[in-house]
Amino acid sequence: MPGTVIVGAQWGDEGKGKVIDLLAEHADVVVRFQGGNNAGHTIIHAGETWKFHLIPSGILYPGRTCVIGNGVVVDPAVLTAEIDDLRARGVDVSGLKLSANAHLIMPYHLLLDMEGEQKLGKNLIGTTKRGIGPAYADKAARLGIRVQDMLDERILKKKIAAALEPKRQQLRPFAREIDLQTMTEEYLTYGHRLEQHIADTSALAWRALDDDKHVLFEGAQGALLDIDHGTYPFVTSSNPVAGAAAVGSGVGPRDIAEVWGVTKAYATRVGAGPFPSELHDDTGEEIRQQGHEFGTTTGRARRTGWLDVVALRYAARLNSLSALAVTKLDVLSGFETLKVCTSYRSSKDADFHTDVFPYHQSVLHTAVGEYTELPGWSEDITDVRSYEDLPENAKKYLAFLEDAVGVPVVLIGVGPGREQIIWADAAKDSALATQAMAATA
Repeated sequence: MPGTVIVGAQWGDEGKGKVIDLLAEHADVVVRFQGGNNAGHTIIHAGETWKFHLIPSGILYPGRTCVIGNGVVVDPAVLTAEIDDLRARGVDVSGLKLSANAHLIMPYHLLLDMEGEQKLGKNLIGTTKRGIGPAYADKAARLGIRVQDMLDERILKKKIAAALEPKRQQLRPFAREIDLQTMTEEYLTYGHRLEQHIADTSALAWRALDDDKHVLFEGAQGALLDIDHGTYPFVTSSNPVAGAAAVGSGVGPRDIAEVWGVTKAYATRVGAGPFPSELHDDTGEEIRQQGHEFGTTTGRARRTGWLDVVALRYAARLNSLSALAVTKLDVLSGFETLKVCTSYRSSKDADFHTDVFPYHQSVLHTAVGEYTELPGWSEDITDVRSYEDLPENAKKYLAFLEDAVGVPVVLIGVGPGREQIIWADAAKDSALATQAMAATA
């Protein structure tokens, strides 16, 4: 059975956790394929709120295999704490598998991350300071420590020593916090605790696909934060695009049949970087408060803006999106007029105008949104469960989005609860969605 990839189509925080939760119940394997604990998914399930940082959202369903793939960077302190919390809440974590090839976040990565942001001053990128970037940098420099290394004391100590050598000058202010023997013993302990979960997850995912099982690939962050294709340098350190699902899990691209992009009905961004449709007024604050736009992992207030279909078209192209899931449509209830960013102008060049996402950062950093206005709706839609029952202007808003991006909407979120969804007609073209739709009917 070909796999389904779920990716963020904006700057992250789109509500991927809820979408993955809906589909995971009907999948056999859920694979997280990139990022680290700088990302978080919030799910409201059975009346309880769950926040996941590393563990795939499918862990709430008994019998599901949940994989942390080789493309993820793992802080074992965070992972073990998350496992302990789930166990304390009665969740069976025996189906959790951790790639032996995933790279580890080490204590010195966190120190380097904090130091790096401080040195940037006003030009800071806005990282979560969780060591993600330095861990990926060590991976590329072939100085990384992998999960499998925690199972061999000799190799682990040797690799940590090799990784520390070129960083001695940088780490000198933190000499008291960096001790080779202490670090080795700490990570050997993590290895012992996690050993039951460590596996060849590439082979596991391949066997599931070969056995005609549903495999769901879970992305973190969003396409516009991709290190190659996002708003560089204000990006994450991995590739949150659909193409990375194959690389970060160890399967071939022909095993992927569907790619869903998740987008809010408006736009948000955390940290620094260009945001052409950003709102700096009372409307932006109203959206922030109505949408509870504060980070799952960091608690930081998110920047808010009108929906940007220029950026969404770009995300659709990068990911070969076959479907869109639109979340938080209910947040827009009560606005008399809605705006959608359909093109960009430049704040510095009166002759500049484009409806294509700019490739050049100097252009993008001066881009300001130009808008199409659409009529809003006043009705509360949080109890609506069918597309036909949506207000006419809400349906027109969704139709405008589909037409502007060129991708059908399969799912609409109208509240934070798991049951607060609407399946659109396009969902019938997806095997996995058909099962989920039948279960929620």
